[in-house]
Amino acid sequence: MVRNMIVDEITLECGDTLKQVNIAFETSGTLNEEKTNAILVCHALTGDACAVGDENTPGWWEGLIGPGRYIDTNKYFVVTANVLGGCCGTTGPASVHPETGKPYGSDFPVVTIRDMVQLQYKLVKGLGIEKLFAIVGGSMGGMQVYEWAVMYPEMMHLVLPIATSARLSAVAIAYNDVGRQAILSDPEWNKGHYYPGKGPVNGLSIARMLGMITYRTSDLFEYRFGRRLKDEQNVTQFDCTFNIESYLRYQGQKLVSRFDANSYLYLLKAMDLHDIGRGRGGIKAALDKVQAKVLSVAISNDLLYPADHQEEVVEMLRAMGKEVEYHFVESIYGHDGFLVEFVKIGPLVKQFIEKHASLCSHSTAPR
Repeated sequence: MVRNMIVDEITLECGDTLKQVNIAFETSGTLNEEKTNAILVCHALTGDACAVGDENTPGWWEGLIGPGRYIDTNKYFVVTANVLGGCCGTTGPASVHPETGKPYGSDFPVVTIRDMVQLQYKLVKGLGIEKLFAIVGGSMGGMQVYEWAVMYPEMMHLVLPIATSARLSAVAIAYNDVGRQAILSDPEWNKGHYYPGKGPVNGLSIARMLGMITYRTSDLFEYRFGRRLKDEQNVTQFDCTFNIESYLRYQGQKLVSRFDANSYLYLLKAMDLHDIGRGRGGIKAALDKVQAKVLSVAISNDLLYPADHQEEVVEMLRAMGKEVEYHFVESIYGHDGFLVEFVKIGPLVKQFIEKHASLCSHSTAPR
């Protein structure tokens, strides 16, 4: 079940201060008496706090986390929070400004991955947890994992960045901007002040269609769709539709029903700005701060987060004498493999956290 915590204020990297910030979060499992068995899960671009979910609504990572699963909530207390700037409970552009009584819209300040982590830190402290056992996340969630390891190096024993990078690649920034322009060019965006209207649904839908192409692989699309048409009788008509087109349109419409376009824009910008070396003397200098043991997982054919980016970080950490484990997972799914390939990724995660289980107590005494 999603809960809420109010943070009085948070000062962002851009210098602005947000007041009365709500953070929506989900907890699963039991925090032991020593408060040493907590695992923080960080979500990706359009994710939310429901990583585990419940019987009625399965979570987006329920194949990885839950009772008896790879991250076992019978042993661990799992916390997932919706990111700052999101639209699933945590304060974001669609939230009401406490001073004006109106939605922020595009008056919402620019947020970074570091801002998201700062708010999560306040949540963790608010839950009475002095040190996390582990932090895990994929894609944009993995960006948060890296920032946690650099910003608060004493706050966790383990970090597990999956299908991610220490800095966003040029090609990912390029795709992000095409999606962004699709939203900004939609007249219904209205410079970000479209509430309580539906906003730029066409622009957001197109942005999602583009995103879905980058999340998967050409091999998967050939296997699932090939050149098959929805209606073979309609082949010479201008509006004849290939199955792949129908699939992408469906995915676009599906996102529009649950996500805010402004949040999409703000989170894309946060991803673009992601570089753990920014303002810290470079990536190597930033990584020197890391104290946690690291499990890095890259996925084959990941267009957005190439394996060599992860490998570069792994080699830097090893050269510094840090404890790091690296795995390359073959997948036809490409980037989205982190949300699908539980049989391949799950055992790696379980093995890593169980290897270091002595760092936390498995007492299940209630708080």
